[in-house]
Amino acid sequence: MVSQINRITVNPNVCLGQPTIREVRITVGFVLKLLASDLSVTEILEAYPELENEDIRQALNYAAWAVSERTTSIPSA
Repeated sequence: MVSQINRITVNPNVCLGQPTIREVRITVGFVLKLLASDLSVTEILEAYPELENEDIRQALNYAAWAVSERTTSIPSA
């Protein structure tokens, strides 16, 4: 999985250590918020020309990987 996420970097000196796309100071979280706001990949790429389609794909993969590593206990009713 790590080799498939080679465009996401984490540097404590960049964006407060949040995962970023190729250190261009666009965070994975920001990309996810754009997608959640119903923007298409094409619209995002037009608005942020420094991004590439593969950056968005890897941001989604990174988020899916990060979320799958967490477990939470939910008490039953």
